[in-house]
Amino acid sequence: MGLYAEKYRVFQMMQAMLEGLMIHRPKEPLDFLIKWLKLDNDDVPKICILGPPASGKTTIAMWLCKQLMTPRISPETLSTNLKSLLSSKIKEYQEIQQEIPAQLWVDVIEEQLQSVECIEWGWVMEGIPETRELARALQEKGIIPRHVVVLHAADTVLIERNLGKRVDVFTGEVYHTTFDWPSDETVQQHLKVPKGISEEETSRRLLEYHRNFPGILQSFEKSMKLINTDQPCADVFSQVLTHVQAPPRTPAPYSPRILLCGPPGCGKSLQAALLSQKYGMINVCCGQLLKEAVADETKLGELIKPYLDNGWPVADNIVIKVLLDRLNMLDCHIRGWVMHGFPRDEDQVKLMMNVGIVPNRVFFLNLTTEAILERLTYRALDPVTGERYHTLYKPAPSKKAHKRLLTNPKDVEENVRTKVEIYFRLSGGMEELFENALSVNADQDPQTVFEYIESYMVNPLPLSPTWMPRKLSTC
Repeated sequence: MGLYAEKYRVFQMMQAMLEGLMIHRPKEPLDFLIKWLKLDNDDVPKICILGPPASGKTTIAMWLCKQLMTPRISPETLSTNLKSLLSSKIKEYQEIQQEIPAQLWVDVIEEQLQSVECIEWGWVMEGIPETRELARALQEKGIIPRHVVVLHAADTVLIERNLGKRVDVFTGEVYHTTFDWPSDETVQQHLKVPKGISEEETSRRLLEYHRNFPGILQSFEKSMKLINTDQPCADVFSQVLTHVQAPPRTPAPYSPRILLCGPPGCGKSLQAALLSQKYGMINVCCGQLLKEAVADETKLGELIKPYLDNGWPVADNIVIKVLLDRLNMLDCHIRGWVMHGFPRDEDQVKLMMNVGIVPNRVFFLNLTTEAILERLTYRALDPVTGERYHTLYKPAPSKKAHKRLLTNPKDVEENVRTKVEIYFRLSGGMEELFENALSVNADQDPQTVFEYIESYMVNPLPLSPTWMPRKLSTC
């Protein structure tokens, strides 16, 4: 049941249905839920891009809409919608330069979000809401963004940037006299200076923004991401896109089932030990389980002993039986597990899946042959103290200790090369068999590798880079 619920996101589905009922309070809950399920739009983008004047909201929002194929909603698009009577009311307020009531904004936004394109494709909302009052009003209507990105920079930078802003009167694209001047002379002729970009006007708008921002922060604190825009626009967009493609944290029950794969010497055992120590997961080392079965003189141990004595690989069906016996114990179900040492080829992956051993996080620790040789062939053991040393990374503390160091025959360069060649030959297509497998560069500090693995263990897996609504992705 747990595997099914995780795979099809049953908990998230039930949570979203309950939220919909509480927000909309329909008279016919069953009819509402049926209609809601038929929409099939849980994963569509629902994004707010906020920030002070000249922070780049429009540019980032436009680029996101092109990337995600979603409509853009902004004060300008809402006030110029010729199909909406509410938009004409907004325009009337703007013409007489009166403040637009928050309720009118809510009504026109709600009307826009009920359009077919917003329901099926999602939306990117730019510059809305600007006040806590409007944010609360939108939330009460059930208009809750999944990701809120706040762009920020120093006021001096924003004022200088705003003075150079130019807008294409035909396309609405924003350019800059210093940072982003179009090379096409035809486009240059279409550019005009927008209203309200003088230093005095920009300073006034910045002051108003800073006065309202604390209220916005309170409304979206849990889903908000702050990004400094005092850097190249492409870098800002890359950070925004990475954030909005990451699913938000979920309170769904989650039992970690982690699989670490990689060549000898890549650090699987170390990472498994670190994860087990910090999160209390069961450290399932395949090789250790086989040795324990032999030492305990179990029936399976009697079958395994001849393989170990002769240096042969243990038969896959025996290994699977040992793993199943361990993973089906209560502590593995309650605390989760991190497994390493199996599988090592495509056939073993398929066999593992067939018997129901299904990890929900798979990490491939990648390392070059040269790095593996450097890690393994310089290892040595002090037979007196039992301490392990490495000629390069952890040399013996004295000459006397160095002289008595012993090298394990399996760490001789020839033997290491043979094991590495066998691994790369057999494991060629393994990664493709695991959905959402993650590759890790293991040739770096072990703590850095651990933090990378940890981040994907405690957070949902990222969505596909080509994130689109399901209805479009089938085309």
